[in-house]
Amino acid sequence: MKLAAGDKLVMIGNSITDCGRKRPVGEGREDALGHGYVALVKGWLDALYPELAIRVVNMGISGNTVRDLKARWQTDVLDLKPDWVSVMIGINDVWRQFDHPLIKESHVYPDEYRQTLDELVAATRPAVKGIVLMTPFYPEPNKQDAMRARMDEYGSIARQIAERHGAVLVDTQAAFEPLLRHVYPAALCWDRVHPNITGHTVLARAFLDGIGADWNRRVP
Repeated sequence: MKLAAGDKLVMIGNSITDCGRKRPVGEGREDALGHGYVALVKGWLDALYPELAIRVVNMGISGNTVRDLKARWQTDVLDLKPDWVSVMIGINDVWRQFDHPLIKESHVYPDEYRQTLDELVAATRPAVKGIVLMTPFYPEPNKQDAMRARMDEYGSIARQIAERHGAVLVDTQAAFEPLLRHVYPAALCWDRVHPNITGHTVLARAFLDGIGADWNRRVP
């Protein structure tokens, strides 16, 4: 397992990370971490590795793009002095191109997405033990669908950046694929974007697999 005793993990992203987390800093009791995959990750880390006392902080904000992350990166990531940072961003960068096609100033196209995400990872990597990049996803099994194809393009960019900087890559789209062979997309994400508890469980498991969590571990 990549995380060590006392590590502080800051998880940042958009509404899928946010999920109603506490403001201004998503850490603490009860629903401080929100009701999504971040809370599930914390729960499993505490259940599997209680002796490590890992801190998890949720800094997701609904509606964010990578452009928004850049604007708040200093205060919402670096100033928190994390040991590990997890980033899942890109869904709104793509979605705005489809649900608000005429409002082009809200669009974040591939070149800006690549440059901005690369800059954030490059600036942060020397200050932390590690970074996890979670790809954006779109639970649509038809790869020819326009938004699915676009999301796959952004996921590929995230993969390239992870490889360039030695970050952990969590392919969330791949994690959804087995379920999509059995379940209609709207049964996982009513709007094909925001997951239900099953979808968040998929995300949490993919993240924990990415950091090498041992699902069969017995607490000493």
